[in-house]
Amino acid sequence: MAYKIDAAQCTQCGACEFECPNGAIRMKGDTYIVDAAACTECEGHFDEPQCDAVCPIPGTCVPV
Repeated sequence: MAYKIDAAQCTQCGACEFECPNGAIRMKGDTYIVDAAACTECEGHFDEPQCDAVCPIPGTCVPV
């Protein structure tokens, strides 16, 4: 499974990009996207997905 970023809620703060241990989050156009092939939900690195943990807007980083 992977996470995705709800573009309608994303404020483009960039917090998630710097927290992703796999480098799966990047800016595309005017929003951030998650590369589903690279996203491991932080398994093996953290107890919970960091994109969701650091996002200031609840429900923006969600499981697919």
